[in-house]
Amino acid sequence: MSFTEASLFWGFLLVYGIVMYALSPRSKNPASFYKGADDHGNPVGQWSLTASIFISWIFAKSVTNAANLGEAYGVVGGLAYATYWLSIPVAGYVIYLIRTQTGATSLQEFITSRFGRLASLSFAAAILIRLYNEVWSNTAVVGGYFGLPGDWQYYTAAMLFTFFTLAYSLKGGLRSSIFTDVIQSVVFVFFIGAVLFLIIPANDPATLLSTGEFRLGAGLDLLLVAGLQIFSYPFHDPVMTDRGFVNKEKAMLKSFVVAGLLGFVAVFTFSLVGVHAQLNGIAAAGNAPAAVGQALGLTALFFMSVIMMTSAGSTLDSTFSSLAKSLAVDLPKLVKSTAERMPSIRVGALVMIAFSILGNLPMFAGTDILKATTISGTMVMGLAPVFLFYGFTRWSPWSFHLSFWTGLGLGLLLATGLIPASWAIGGGAYGTLLGVNAYGVLICTAGFFAPLLLRWLTRRANAVSEPLQ
Repeated sequence: MSFTEASLFWGFLLVYGIVMYALSPRSKNPASFYKGADDHGNPVGQWSLTASIFISWIFAKSVTNAANLGEAYGVVGGLAYATYWLSIPVAGYVIYLIRTQTGATSLQEFITSRFGRLASLSFAAAILIRLYNEVWSNTAVVGGYFGLPGDWQYYTAAMLFTFFTLAYSLKGGLRSSIFTDVIQSVVFVFFIGAVLFLIIPANDPATLLSTGEFRLGAGLDLLLVAGLQIFSYPFHDPVMTDRGFVNKEKAMLKSFVVAGLLGFVAVFTFSLVGVHAQLNGIAAAGNAPAAVGQALGLTALFFMSVIMMTSAGSTLDSTFSSLAKSLAVDLPKLVKSTAERMPSIRVGALVMIAFSILGNLPMFAGTDILKATTISGTMVMGLAPVFLFYGFTRWSPWSFHLSFWTGLGLGLLLATGLIPASWAIGGGAYGTLLGVNAYGVLICTAGFFAPLLLRWLTRRANAVSEPLQ
């Protein structure tokens, strides 16, 4: 990287951090810090919430993965990854039902009321693992625009980016996160448009939008995986679900639907960066946006880095605020089983600081950012029956555990390479992943209904035997 390039990139990183801190509002009470309300207790506005959901789920690793899949499989790869954003309307509708039917004020409270405290603790553990992965997987993407893993520039940029995001997150918590999300949404959309202005004229639009094949082994298998995981994946991500409880039910649902559709379009659109790489013979080397940016020149590479910083920042500040709420508010309520007033802002701030350090450790060890999505999504497949079929029971802890732990076990077997080859559906790279998810959802669903069926059969048997006595 030349002196001019270095000055541009490091300069933007510094300006980004200073501006975000200066504009971010300061929370003056716990309700503002943990729930995003203003100083007078008013909830988040609908369009602010929509923008926040939209950008906070456009992770830096997500747009990178979308472009990489576009490079590998054409528009089919882009559609496959964009399908994950249909998780947002699914989650919004389920949360709407939970709030209107049960009166729960959080998913943690809902799980406890239907499936018990141990189920809620298990769910909390899945949430914390998810949030932990969000730290390193986003800071690593930003670092990749300043150097290669192992270079001091890579680690310095990632840690400086973490410091800036932490600074304004400590200032305002969830309120600060939602406020800055609106700014980051505008910046993100503008620079996405700027990148497309460089990409589309360089290709035949018809070819750009028709590259790829809808067949197993060519990206269709991953598209089917995403179609299955949208019914479980969103519920272990409080970056999204926490926002389902900060506004009135109908306003929340509208925000989730609009944000999900906008996210689908944005992610698919960015995947065309990877399709451009494929059509023009640009070697992605695991980072299609950076490779395309370098091929198109300094301006394009700078645009790519801005997109990554804004998307990573919106996710990272949301991750910090969700970690603070999970560990400072939700878990203490669960352990003490009594509703107490919210803890001080200082408790949440200490949680943020701790995870800003611990959450970056995997980055130094080296990891695959795509696995942060596909593997974790498989491990929580057992949440699909829990949230889709909760209406069939009012109290059934075993239904949760047989579904959740079965999914987790299958995910671990997949991660360790112990799934038999016979489980694969198709011979593509994601054939085994598809098989585990397809068969796994059926197995988890059977586990969820097994205690209910046993209870029904027991009642039937007792009803038959009573007249005979």
